[in-house]
Amino acid sequence: MISKDNKKMFVMIAGGGRTGSQLAQSLVAQGYNVRLIENRAELLPRLHRELETEVIYQGNPADPQVLENAGLREAQVMVACTTDDATNLVLCYMAREIFNVTRTIARINNPNTAWLYNNIFHVDEKINQADVMSRLIQEEMSLGDMMTLMKLRRGKYSFVEEKVPPGAKAIGVAIKDLGLPEQCVIAGIFRNGQMTLPRGITTLMEEDEVLAIADPEGAVALAKLLEPAEYPAKPRKK
Repeated sequence: MISKDNKKMFVMIAGGGRTGSQLAQSLVAQGYNVRLIENRAELLPRLHRELETEVIYQGNPADPQVLENAGLREAQVMVACTTDDATNLVLCYMAREIFNVTRTIARINNPNTAWLYNNIFHVDEKINQADVMSRLIQEEMSLGDMMTLMKLRRGKYSFVEEKVPPGAKAIGVAIKDLGLPEQCVIAGIFRNGQMTLPRGITTLMEEDEVLAIADPEGAVALAKLLEPAEYPAKPRKK
């Protein structure tokens, strides 16, 4: 059992596949109390190589008695990331109804079952890998050549960078006149190897490297202003 004297957040992970084990390693490295439940014999040797023994609890994560013995009643978060959607839903339901866990997170294996991951089963957060991939593709397509350097505030804002190409609409325009939304702030400009802290009257020049903090909509608005006059044609394969 996890000591009640330890004030670190206690996270229970159900499922010791690659997702569960890597999540456990990451959380342990960040100082969280972690307990991972797994009963598949073929996975246990690898888990013991990757994680400290006290992190691993051998048992069926869908068994309420196993959850009780593993210490779920003391956990603040339940992460259900088994390979079975029905099991993940049941785990979230039991975590809230039986063990009074504050927060539940569930992995969606089959996108067709995503509609079941709702408040009825007490799923607070759902992770649909198909949706994640789709959003990443849409974001990259909408941002053109803009590079995301860092995600801020759980992904709501990003620290982005883009070089001003020839023919961009923003060239020669004062920052205050670009019409950027409030959620997009140009934080810095690299020009001729020197860093400049911009003001409203600062104008952008070709080859400037622009650093900005923006939400998704703000990043798209900035990307449109920094589009080249023409995108180079993609070379054809011979």
